[in-house]
Amino acid sequence: MRGFRFGFTLATHDSPAELAQTCGTAQAYGYDAALAVDHLGTGRSAPFQTALAAALATEHLRVGTFVLNIGLWNPTVLAREVATALRLTSGRFELGLGAGTVKSQFDAAGIAWHDLAGRMDQLRAAILTLRELLVREQGLTPPPLMIGGTSGHALRLAAGHADIASFGGRVQVPGQPFGTLRLLTAQETTRRVESFRSLAGPRLPEIELNAFIIDVEVTDDREAAAERIVADDPGQMTPEQALDSPFVLIGSEEEIARQILERRERYGFSYFTVQRHHMAALGPSIKRVHDLAEPVSPPRSTVGHRPAAQGTGG
Repeated sequence: MRGFRFGFTLATHDSPAELAQTCGTAQAYGYDAALAVDHLGTGRSAPFQTALAAALATEHLRVGTFVLNIGLWNPTVLAREVATALRLTSGRFELGLGAGTVKSQFDAAGIAWHDLAGRMDQLRAAILTLRELLVREQGLTPPPLMIGGTSGHALRLAAGHADIASFGGRVQVPGQPFGTLRLLTAQETTRRVESFRSLAGPRLPEIELNAFIIDVEVTDDREAAAERIVADDPGQMTPEQALDSPFVLIGSEEEIARQILERRERYGFSYFTVQRHHMAALGPSIKRVHDLAEPVSPPRSTVGHRPAAQGTGG
């Protein structure tokens, strides 16, 4: 069983001081990773610059991307960006890749949008090219690779190539406009995790399982919080289903800590990521998780423990 890790996504910051304060607060709570997102649009920050700024503002946090929309990136250009990030973070960089889910951003940029199978083929080809270029041209060991997604295509790709498999907490609602997402239930998550385990086969012990948490609410009224979630969710789930979803953490700080422990036991999730606006809500529960958790053996995977990147310079 793996030890726990906790990450948070980096929203746009207006100054280095603001970013440093966010990262300092996260380190104090016990977070392990600060992760930059990859979206286009007004007010959005670029992922690599944001990740590098977070690394410079901290001493211990790992940094990375959660996750890059591969359709926006040429693999050769991406290899240069990743190599630079590895060198300038002393190897603290983790690379998260995905197929992209927001078609309107591709349309606005004039970038071709393919169906899911096509985007996954594009992602697979990019991974192979990126790894080759990092080793052959940059002289670097590729960073830990996260692949995000919940579709069968994404699970197969992660099973074959990922160091970290990230399970998103929402899926497209059939028959609704693209981008209409609903919360995954516990039963659906169980099926996806079981499918992933089967696909990964002997690679499974090498892969860290990540859960992208959709909602965190510290409260003494869990039922009322579940009612609010259901009211905003287009999936027509019940409050009981919302409370049981592994992508929702609701309750006291102690209850949330025990929910995290249960989800590692039930699904194998040991790495939990929240959006920036939930970072402070989850923070106090992190120490409780570590205090309650049984000691674990070091993972076979090198995620989080890779040496500093070595390069040829120039």
